[in-house]
Amino acid sequence: MLRRVFVLVAAGAALAGAAHAALAPGAVAPAFTAPAFLAGQPFTFKLADALKKGPVVVYFFPAAHTSGCNIEAHLFAQAADQFKAAGASIIGVTAGNTDQLADFSKETEHCSGKFPVAADPDGKIAKSYDSSLVFRPGWSDRTSYVIAPSGKILLAYSDLKPDDHVNKTLAEVRQFNSAKSAP
Repeated sequence: MLRRVFVLVAAGAALAGAAHAALAPGAVAPAFTAPAFLAGQPFTFKLADALKKGPVVVYFFPAAHTSGCNIEAHLFAQAADQFKAAGASIIGVTAGNTDQLADFSKETEHCSGKFPVAADPDGKIAKSYDSSLVFRPGWSDRTSYVIAPSGKILLAYSDLKPDDHVNKTLAEVRQFNSAKSAP
């Protein structure tokens, strides 16, 4: 009995802290169009249009107005000018609490109007990126992708902890720019 409890606790801990991204660097990123909000204003986000302007960071998050997602959005907002200076854009995508995205996109403790967030109410976009939350069906996992203007995935990073997503994606964008400008 004690062994069974230990195995269940260990499995739960593994699920809670570890996520995965099956779309590997070099794969073609699935194209998508989604309803989105920037600073509370609705618009239609098209990945193909964003890629014409430079690399795109597509970060999936479980749900607006939840603790880890609030932290992650705030971190991306704080770094938005650095991404812009590197020629990259950011889009957050979620299947959870999509009815709250207008407010989430403009609130200073979250996105601060610095980047858009897109609704994925049926989870189809998350599924196409293999970013569905295993233990909460219908919600997105916490996975960040950096996509080159060619549509190829440069980085796939999954971790339910929000702390390193900005650092990992910004470093990849900068590495892409360095490689692009190298002789």
